[in-house]
Amino acid sequence: MHFADIQEARDFLAQHPEVRSLELFLIDANGVPRGKLLHRDELLAIYENGRPLPSSILALTIQGEDVEDTGLVWEVADADCWTYPLPGSLCLQPWRATPTGQLQVSMHPSQGLPASPADPRHVLVKVIDALKADGYHPVMAVELEFYLLDKARDANGRPQPAVQMNGVRPQAPQVYGVLELEQQQAFLDDLYAACEAQGLPVRTAISEYAPGQLELTLEHRFDALQAVDEGVRYKRLVKGVANKHGLQACFMAKPFGDLAGSGLHMHVSLADADGNNLYASDDPQGTPLLRHSIGGMLATLLDALAIFCPNANSFRRFQANSYAPLAKSWGVNNRTVSLRVPGGPAHSRHIEHRICGADANPYLAAAAILAGIHLGIREQLDPGAPITGNGYAQASEFLPTDWLTALRALEQSAWAKEALGEEFLKVFLAIKQTEYRQFMAEVGEQDWRWYLTHA
Repeated sequence: MHFADIQEARDFLAQHPEVRSLELFLIDANGVPRGKLLHRDELLAIYENGRPLPSSILALTIQGEDVEDTGLVWEVADADCWTYPLPGSLCLQPWRATPTGQLQVSMHPSQGLPASPADPRHVLVKVIDALKADGYHPVMAVELEFYLLDKARDANGRPQPAVQMNGVRPQAPQVYGVLELEQQQAFLDDLYAACEAQGLPVRTAISEYAPGQLELTLEHRFDALQAVDEGVRYKRLVKGVANKHGLQACFMAKPFGDLAGSGLHMHVSLADADGNNLYASDDPQGTPLLRHSIGGMLATLLDALAIFCPNANSFRRFQANSYAPLAKSWGVNNRTVSLRVPGGPAHSRHIEHRICGADANPYLAAAAILAGIHLGIREQLDPGAPITGNGYAQASEFLPTDWLTALRALEQSAWAKEALGEEFLKVFLAIKQTEYRQFMAEVGEQDWRWYLTHA
């Protein structure tokens, strides 16, 4: 684990005398940033000696409640665990009303015990290191779809798309609409400026397949860990900029039953140490290495589904003819399959993984994807023939569409224990099983609407 040099902090303090506070955060199992707001005078000490955070910070549900079954709460007396800054993460938060810095930390492998095995970033580092040991350098890019919503609910108390600059609340999908992008210019201008200030390589903006739904692409990185770090920080930034504009950026997988879900699409290829694409081929289906990689991802898809779709709402996204995948399938230039090999020149050949909802933890999603690729390469797994045409109509092996089945598959997976780490899985499953029980125990509006009168 490589941590930042103290000179980075000295330079930042010298360049930004106006900054008095800094947000220190760590990413938990749910992908939620958790941490503290610190005074600038505390910054150098963090680089020199680290910063303690309680072990329970990595044992929380998505609602921020302790999960005792993780073994990271009372059993270890909620011990302090030392975190250290990540290189390149110290920057400004331009959306704040007063000048504020931002610093991402991760658990130290030894000083961070007992919590460090539960740090999602450590899981990804372990998988990347295993690939590099065999001569494969993963190249990745992160695409996140999200809804831009009003903070105020509609007359029925439900979320609603944000009003545009012209005073109109969008109602139609208007996919790829340039007018829709123009109508969010103030938000997008601030978002691009904030990304530039934080060094995030944001590129194309797209109006997606629902009113108020957007996607901005991030540039691919030769260093997969850097790409995912940037994806995590981008998500934090989008929420911050939206809040500045009196809006809410929503990364739920399926916030509206009758509208498109939001996905986390992970683009991946493998390179050699010199950066040459090992998937590059004039054949649209890529090299044997690419096909073995797909074979591995397909073979581990069910085992990893609870990573890719970590919440009850995640599974509402799986609907036919919705651009969300439903089956173990792959194809070339085909958006109806789970694993897509985009078209393009030979040197750009890569795989787009389309399973994850936007609610997935990018560190864990990337780790599971790359671990599946590694298995496929080691065992030279054949993915079978690619799907041509409508993948929804040709699907033969469907993914389960319920949370409990996915959790059980992960719990029983020998591959996941080896690839992701048994200690990590114990914590993750304890959190998710607790959330499952809480979710199923809650009686809500749909229950009353369906059953109150006639059951």
